[in-house]
Amino acid sequence: MTLALICGKGRLPRIVAEAQDQRPLICVLKGFEPDGLTADLTFHLETLGTLLGTLTSRGVTQVCLCGAIRRPPIDPARLDAKTVPLVPRLQTALTSGDDGALRIVMDLFQEAGLSVAAVDDLVPDLISSEGVPTLKTYAPQNTAEARLAERTVAAMGVRDAGQACVVRGDSVLAREDAAGTDAMLTRLARDRAAGSGDFLTNPINTASDMFGGLLGDATDWLTGGTSVSEGGILFKAPKPGQDRRADLPVIGASTPDAVAAAGLAGIVIEAGGVMILDRAKTVARCDALGLFLWVRDKSV
Repeated sequence: MTLALICGKGRLPRIVAEAQDQRPLICVLKGFEPDGLTADLTFHLETLGTLLGTLTSRGVTQVCLCGAIRRPPIDPARLDAKTVPLVPRLQTALTSGDDGALRIVMDLFQEAGLSVAAVDDLVPDLISSEGVPTLKTYAPQNTAEARLAERTVAAMGVRDAGQACVVRGDSVLAREDAAGTDAMLTRLARDRAAGSGDFLTNPINTASDMFGGLLGDATDWLTGGTSVSEGGILFKAPKPGQDRRADLPVIGASTPDAVAAAGLAGIVIEAGGVMILDRAKTVARCDALGLFLWVRDKSV
């Protein structure tokens, strides 16, 4: 079986490539080059049809989508003949949520005769089982925060709108958007550095809470309530029913610093559902910053 990696930005593609017995074919979406990998093929979204044909002609039978991308607009002038028939489905993907978009793209690969492997199928060690690998463990209040965060991310996932949130006490301080987890934490750190004390309520979040209440998720979308100036958690989990072959949530060695800068006490991730890049470095960084990392079973 010949493997090709369909790569975006970040360290994940290199980790996946280096874990294989034979070097996979490295295919990179132009403008989203991964760290530390040289592309064998570079393609544009407008030449996806040609890429599919090239992969099969080279004997590729399996692909893995890994790395971060943002949705580039389709440039009609760049479209090639093999991609033109795919345009309606690509346009649907570009206007869908992340999971919906990836399902469409993976369907296109499968229809070309290519199976789609999940990252954790190729690198099982990236997924952790339940436990606390850090020196510091979670406190009783963090259990309640994790339950609220789990409900919040589940409600977000119904709208295909993010895989992470920040909870402190009974307040949802922030929800991940298209900009990603790092941007969410950076905003919180900026507000904290500005001396705002308890973080200001975002009117967009408040409107989302009200809308969620109409759907029967009022407790999941509660914003406000009792809060303190420090503490709380970053929570990450897959969306309900998410296709696990792409876009599983990730933390890495830079996450603890962003969490500490935001004034949080620790990180909670769903056991079996979130990848940890550079696990030893991530745990060591948590220990150095006095944070806990809780790989949490959903039943807790």
